[in-house]
Amino acid sequence: MSSRRSRQSSSGARITDDQIIQLISKLQQLLPGTRIQRSNKASASKVLQETCTYVRSLHREVDDLSDRLSQLLSTIDADSPEASIIRSLIM
Repeated sequence: MSSRRSRQSSSGARITDDQIIQLISKLQQLLPGTRIQRSNKASASKVLQETCTYVRSLHREVDDLSDRLSQLLSTIDADSPEASIIRSLIM
């Protein structure tokens, strides 16, 4: 089975080490707080861990905002223009 894997990976498009380095660098630039520290090269593992942590925090923030919008929606007239706007934000 290992020979099949090597044939599959060699026949498909393979990503190079340089491409991985470039992708990690781009990802690091997207993370808040690391833009300032661009000159410091963080390990790929650390960048990926920070990315996962950041994405989880964004998910929590979206959930919290969605809950707040739902609560707000329950306090206003369902047929009002404001309710329509809030529904569009939740969807």
